[in-house]
Amino acid sequence: MDNFGSFFINGWEHIVDINAYDHLLFVMTLCAAFKLEQWKQILVIITAFTIGHSGTLILSALDVIPANSKLIDTLIPFTIMITAIANIVNYGKEGKFSDTKIKYTIALVFGLIHGLAFASNFKFMLFTDSIVMPLFAFNIGIEVGQLFIVLLFTIALWVYTKFIKGEHLKWNLFVSGAGFGIATTIFLNALNGA
Repeated sequence: MDNFGSFFINGWEHIVDINAYDHLLFVMTLCAAFKLEQWKQILVIITAFTIGHSGTLILSALDVIPANSKLIDTLIPFTIMITAIANIVNYGKEGKFSDTKIKYTIALVFGLIHGLAFASNFKFMLFTDSIVMPLFAFNIGIEVGQLFIVLLFTIALWVYTKFIKGEHLKWNLFVSGAGFGIATTIFLNALNGA
């Protein structure tokens, strides 16, 4: 397999791996507040997340920022908790704090934090002086993996709303609440060094 394919596969596997459930949980929590007809906004917010962690990967590969696994293990569940709270508090509200642009900014900033977890794997795989092709391929793999997860999530939402006739508010509350609960457990375990 060529280098591009190798980095692409590593990016894909990093996001769809069930052991990377914290990233999967963040993506699902991030999407929970969006309705089916907002699919374009979902794609943009997932891309904003990718851009954020791409920035971190670049900085890490250039040794601008160090990796601190304990800090990363604490910050990632914290981002999920904040996203879940924002989903519930701002659901259906109009105004500057519920604006979609703010959600994109949150995804971008939290992407920087999540990128720290990707960075250690990426640096380990980096065996060339140029980071452009490996970074591009790794990020494309992550983006395709995230879009795959979003597709599965959106299909589940479609089944829930079209066949079960469930309300989106309840969907948002369930997904955000589950995201918050699981992330809180991860956060507390990280604080306790488990």
